[in-house]
Amino acid sequence: MEPIQVLIAENLTIVRAGIRALLDRNSDVRVVGEASDGREAIQLVEKLQPDVVLMSIALPAINGMEAMARIAREFPKVRVVIVSSHTGEDYVWEALRSGARGYVSKAAAPQELELAIRAVVGGKTYVSPSIVERLTNYEQVLHGERSLLHKLTPRQREVLQLIAEGRSTKAIADQLSISVKTVETHRSQLMDRLGIHDVAGLVRYAIRAGLINIELTNPRPS
Repeated sequence: MEPIQVLIAENLTIVRAGIRALLDRNSDVRVVGEASDGREAIQLVEKLQPDVVLMSIALPAINGMEAMARIAREFPKVRVVIVSSHTGEDYVWEALRSGARGYVSKAAAPQELELAIRAVVGGKTYVSPSIVERLTNYEQVLHGERSLLHKLTPRQREVLQLIAEGRSTKAIADQLSISVKTVETHRSQLMDRLGIHDVAGLVRYAIRAGLINIELTNPRPS
């Protein structure tokens, strides 16, 4: 298997060096680039197309939240994991709703970075257990996302799943034996029913709702 390609976006040189040293110990993970600000991170994502971006929030030029949201919109196959000392609920929910696939506390054990990388590459969402414990309505929000699926017809859910898997309009039409125009109509109806305004938003919704077999790596302990 090809190594997992990782981009590190962190403004502190010593922290970037520490993360790189940690990941370099793993033969199946390869650091392909480093960015010191949000603008550079977006540029390197476009150039390098990494599998995973480990991103700090406190980035200059463009902050980590904005850079992450832009990457999620423009490069939906790239998984962004926020690595931050900001672990309040507002930060975590904003990141997850904006397209982050993971959220790791900078106070976490080093092994958590490796767990997060492997989880998001495997199609799951990873949130540090220490953060999950403080999210009072974690399961309720996720359940709410999934409940919206009941507003969709079986064919609309099918189209949404294929969109989330990165299929083109023509590929969806061919697979479902319908016209391209019909696919476009279903996509428009999906946006109307879910209150979503772009394809990247549909992808993020499908991930959060578990439509493409996304599972939480570490749900709240009972």
